Amino acid sequence: MSVPERVVTVVGPTAAGKSSLAVALAERLGAAEIVNADSMQLYRGMDIGTAKPSAAERAGVPHHLFDVLDVTESAAVAEFQTWARAAIADCHRRGVTPIVVGGSALYVRAVLDRLDFPGTDPDVRDRWKAALATRGAEDLHAELAERDPAAAAQILPTNERRLVRALEVIELTGEPFVATMPAYDSVFGGLTMLGLDVPRPILDVRLAARVDAMWAAGFVDEVRALRDAGLEDGFTASRALGYQQILAYLRGEMSEDEAREATVTGTRKFARRQDRLFRKDPRIHWLPYDADDLVDQALKLVG
Repeated sequence: MSVPERVVTVVGPTAAGKSSLAVALAERLGAAEIVNADSMQLYRGMDIGTAKPSAAERAGVPHHLFDVLDVTESAAVAEFQTWARAAIADCHRRGVTPIVVGGSALYVRAVLDRLDFPGTDPDVRDRWKAALATRGAEDLHAELAERDPAAAAQILPTNERRLVRALEVIELTGEPFVATMPAYDSVFGGLTMLGLDVPRPILDVRLAARVDAMWAAGFVDEVRALRDAGLEDGFTASRALGYQQILAYLRGEMSEDEAREATVTGTRKFARRQDRLFRKDPRIHWLPYDADDLVDQALKLVG
């Protein structure tokens, strides 16, 4: 396969080691660059809590779509799709292999597959955000269940961003919100998808260790500084795992230990959902996260 046709993705749950594999693979391929597909690593200043590769780690291999938004901004998946595909096209023009890395199945598929997203209306979205603030997520989820039972079955009440988006789309289009994804049909002919397989008991330990390391690295101070920069006004960024819990601690709604434990619990649930969604994709080649020859196995699949 020629480089101009090739797209590689590295997926899997949080703390599986995706970034490390992607960088090692890029270094071995030579002309390769990383394209971020993590919705929270788009935000400037959200470094510790998103396990964002450091500036030093990004120095050796060019990285795209990191630090492109302020925490007060929101980006729809459709916008991200445009940005990521532009980055991939730029890589291909220069004869470089793009390596798409991320843990969100929706964001990864938005980049790779034939997904079309309805438009958005700021006034309508703001109205539903206000309804969320006054009525609460459970009440809005009940309304969604009346308007579109299939969407309500797919969207958890805790997924406030997607809940608001579903109600916005229903109002704008007069049609049900398409909560189920289309067939796995990539827009890129030369696609290789790599997944990191971590047994759940080991992943649970890794996730707890990661949260402890984040706290030791100054996660609370990072959130405190971002709060001063308007984090609580950001509809998307303020709901990120860890950030949401630390903001609650800073408001006096829970203790710091409770915030840390809630972060561990929430991250474990999120990682299981990530893994469950990725396992549905038949295109992914699953590799043992701790294989001594992990990069060699990946290179063999890339070809």
